[in-house]
Amino acid sequence: MGKRDLWLIGGLLLLAAALFLSSWLLGRPGAYAVVRVDGREVARYALTQNGSYELNGGTNLLVIQDGAARITGADCPDRLCVRQGWISKAGQVITCLPNRLTVTVYGPDDGVDVYM
Repeated sequence: MGKRDLWLIGGLLLLAAALFLSSWLLGRPGAYAVVRVDGREVARYALTQNGSYELNGGTNLLVIQDGAARITGADCPDRLCVRQGWISKAGQVITCLPNRLTVTVYGPDDGVDVYM
């Protein structure tokens, strides 16, 4: 590995860090969380309303608190959905593949395509 390779790798890492930070700092705040199981929407919760909700027949536990959502309990073997942490910005997603569940945060103006 030569000097140019190291400069290229360093530049790509710097670019990736800048893109991550800009999306994290400039992301739009979310208004509600949509829960889908097998791709079908099963629930929609406002992020302004604190609460705990059993999802997918009790296989997952969703907690909404202070404008953010998090899966705090799951019966899947790897529990990766629990480790994904809090989400609060539009476009962020928590996924539980074994239970075929996703929680997606949407902004206040998402979902409306056209006014007539």
